[in-house]
Amino acid sequence: MIFNPEYEAMDGEARKKLQFARLKNLVEKLYADVPFYRQRMDEMKIKPRDIHGLEDIARLPFTTKDDLRETYPYGLLACPRSHLEEIHMSSGTTGVPVVDAYTKKDIEIWGEAMARTLAGAGGSRDDTVQNCYGYGLFTGGLGVHYGAKTLGANVIPMSSGNTQRQLMVMQSFGSTILTCTPSYALYIAEEAEEAGIDLKSLPLNKGCFGAEPWSENMRREIEERYNMHAYDIYGLTEIIGPGVAFECEAQDGLHINEDLFYPEIIDPASGRVLPDGEKGELVFTTLTKEGTPLLRYRTRDVTFFRREPCSCGRTTVRMNRLFGRTDDMLIIRGVNVFPSQIEQALIEIEGTDPHYLIVVNRGATHLDEVELQVEVKKEFFSDETKGLEGLRTKIENVMKSKLMIGVKVKLVEPKTIERSMGKSKRVIDNRTI
Repeated sequence: MIFNPEYEAMDGEARKKLQFARLKNLVEKLYADVPFYRQRMDEMKIKPRDIHGLEDIARLPFTTKDDLRETYPYGLLACPRSHLEEIHMSSGTTGVPVVDAYTKKDIEIWGEAMARTLAGAGGSRDDTVQNCYGYGLFTGGLGVHYGAKTLGANVIPMSSGNTQRQLMVMQSFGSTILTCTPSYALYIAEEAEEAGIDLKSLPLNKGCFGAEPWSENMRREIEERYNMHAYDIYGLTEIIGPGVAFECEAQDGLHINEDLFYPEIIDPASGRVLPDGEKGELVFTTLTKEGTPLLRYRTRDVTFFRREPCSCGRTTVRMNRLFGRTDDMLIIRGVNVFPSQIEQALIEIEGTDPHYLIVVNRGATHLDEVELQVEVKKEFFSDETKGLEGLRTKIENVMKSKLMIGVKVKLVEPKTIERSMGKSKRVIDNRTI
């Protein structure tokens, strides 16, 4: 279902005119009201009057996460504080948190963007959404909540954690849509299996999963365990939260809400804008944001764009599912490795669970050493050393073939690797310690 055909199925030329009008308005507002951006534009010797078309966005400055941290908490605010209705921010676990401030209009737009997202998965006012994203300063929970309300669906504000209660509510209230991180969806499935609950017998038939990278194989794992359709959704705190892009029922790339967020793909080294189909770093400009609008925000996420027609009827550009991030990419002995590559390979190997931990050390020879801890399914984990040794060798061979580097594999028992109700920690890089 297309929630808003006027914008989601808009003619391409009409969309470009709308984007340019909104971009022009945004640049004028930022120059007038946000000293940070006025200084950046002055340094680059560019004024709002110099923006004559969408292509001129390449002349404007980028914004980075460091910029958001350095201007914490209100340095990028583009409206009076009295106009704000809500504030969200990141956890700040890797430094000063980044802030996203919302006016009433921003909240309405957020609800619209997330309603499109849920509708893209086939959601409607007849659905019951069990929302297991965290509520609070994290954008996930309230973003989905506003979207479900805008869509007209019934929403159960579960938040994350208390998995036994999640299962009880799932059974009692006939939830039809599950929203959470993909890793938590698998954790719920594990707990259901332990409790003897057949998830396939429940009304639950679709899920919207995001907040962490996940592979096609992980999608198949979730769909098989639940007998549901699993859809990828994308967003980030800095831009608005969830609702920036989403998969439709075709499950063939994520539609970007282009009337709200102008997307670019750039070369992460040079900053040069790349053509459609070429893989690079994803950049967004918020075209309608009032509280903390951002110009050319570098997400560090790696993907590429596709513009061929989609069977769903939407005309918006699609981004490929994420390959990883430029800042969680591991460089091992000169080879670029994304954790998602390892996950993709693991789920294809019979006997393993999609739970793993990558530990990187620098050995006595000053060469990088990688240990991959992998959970083995309980039916495969036994005292038969020969069988486990064969599985370990197989995984090491697959990793060497896929990643082009040698990896030491350590097989561990089920539920050995720490679970997370939110984003899973997949890498421990001890080289920086």
